[in-house]
Amino acid sequence: MSDFVRVVEVGPRDGLQNEKVAVATADKIALVDRLSATGLRTIEATSFVSPRWVPQLADAAEVYAGIDRRPGIAYPVLVPNEQGYDRARAAGVAEVAVFTAASEAFNRANTNAGIDESIERFRPILARARAEGVKVRGYVSTVLGCPYQGEVAVQAVVDVARRLHALGCYEISLGDTIGVGTPLKARRMLAAVAAEVPMAALAVHFHDTYGQALANIAACLEEGVRVVDSAVSGAGGCPYARGASGNVASEDVVYMLHGMGIDTGIDLQALAATGRWLAALLGRETGSKAGRALAAT
Repeated sequence: MSDFVRVVEVGPRDGLQNEKVAVATADKIALVDRLSATGLRTIEATSFVSPRWVPQLADAAEVYAGIDRRPGIAYPVLVPNEQGYDRARAAGVAEVAVFTAASEAFNRANTNAGIDESIERFRPILARARAEGVKVRGYVSTVLGCPYQGEVAVQAVVDVARRLHALGCYEISLGDTIGVGTPLKARRMLAAVAAEVPMAALAVHFHDTYGQALANIAACLEEGVRVVDSAVSGAGGCPYARGASGNVASEDVVYMLHGMGIDTGIDLQALAATGRWLAALLGRETGSKAGRALAAT
């Protein structure tokens, strides 16, 4: 493999929102700015959800206003509904993300709505975004398992991904929210979705609960995916699944991709340094094996 993979950095949003340590607004801004200097092309900056849901990201508008938004880098934000979209647009956001799940049980626990209802909430957002020239990314959670219902049918993942794409999401991120997937299951799931949604419009998003995330990514790369979500220092986790660890670490993903001869445009040393900085800020050892190894050399 010698082509390009776009790494979507989700640490400032999906990583920090599940960290117990409160992070100051200035540090969130510094994190995004540090990531901007590594060569990343997409950095999910924050989330305009209700502060009651996610107190860690209550300062979304201040963070977005404070970051140094560089040309050539996208800074999408998560929005749960039209109110979140309104707040994001008032802050000057040009790309948003919406989210649902392939599991009915997870969707009700996470958003207090069924799958159909959650998708209906997105219709006015997508319509307004289309009229306003705002790009919209879609997240599908629990694509390989659910903490409430267990197995998730592949066809359920296909159906939700197809509906989001048909609504106008330019890219669909397929998320193994609780990190139970294995390479063969991940590849088969991706292939099934790609039969209905163009592979160029798909991304994969793996948590590393059972240490399978890198293997799952490698399997999906062989299937043809070229967009991978990850979080610097392996920040985050799923609050709805006991024992679920964080996102796969961006440093480990980039190290693997470069070792496969795949270009990312990312400075691995700079990324690893940012991961170590974030780990120190959170008061824990870095979740990145590559980051620790590079620090030792």
